[in-house]
Amino acid sequence: MTATVPIGEFSRLTYLSVKALRYYHEIELLEPASVDASTGYRFYSTDQVERAHLIRRLRALNMPVPEIKEMLSAPDRESRDAALRAHLERMEAELLRTRDVVASLRTLLLPPSGIALEVEYRSVPGFPAFAVAEVVARDAIDVWCEASFPALYTALESIGAVPAGPGGATYANEFFEDEKGEVLAFVPIDPADRERCAAIGSVVDLPARRFAVAVHTGPFTEFDRTYGALGSHVAEHDSALAEPIRELYLTGPDTAEPADYVTEICWPIGRL
Repeated sequence: MTATVPIGEFSRLTYLSVKALRYYHEIELLEPASVDASTGYRFYSTDQVERAHLIRRLRALNMPVPEIKEMLSAPDRESRDAALRAHLERMEAELLRTRDVVASLRTLLLPPSGIALEVEYRSVPGFPAFAVAEVVARDAIDVWCEASFPALYTALESIGAVPAGPGGATYANEFFEDEKGEVLAFVPIDPADRERCAAIGSVVDLPARRFAVAVHTGPFTEFDRTYGALGSHVAEHDSALAEPIRELYLTGPDTAEPADYVTEICWPIGRL
């Protein structure tokens, strides 16, 4: 059995202020069950309480009003709940990113450790690699890599080809300068496997280069600190090439937790 109550009573039932209820009526988010034609008083049904509670919680989670409208207009409860779960998953991912940024900021507040960055100089010959390349936005790189590397390794496994070294990626200058640029994800292969790999995908030849190399240990969210230290070292002691930087993923998401990732950052400083 349902009952109809005036707006003030509905406010007490839902913890929504009268001002908020009037606003939600104006934007057609939560309309009264009826409005008195002569007085303009708004009346609500008690079966609207659950909807009001949901709106209140979604607004507390900073969900935009248009998204709330879309969710509430779902044809059935199952569709509505699916949209709600998707929003909660996005929020949980955002909370994880926020946690990582907070942890990173805390490390910046600590006194300098005094440990100098270890830079290795390495001459790397050219080699063939099974690869995929695409122009990727900075804020989409995690998702792109999470899809690209498993696809590369799965394809190699399907033909019995064994990687000839750790996988890696190259990042065009535009990726940093314009927040969008070409990224090449690659897995080194044995030259004897070139034809078999070319039959199922793209094979590229990574050019021979001399690099200044530093090891980054920890999550990818902390890359900027190692990039800053290595890039500063190169600027102060060497002459950098305006070419893509290489990253080699010695230990990554497929085998370790973020704190245990090991990545070599290779800054190109000369041709062989």
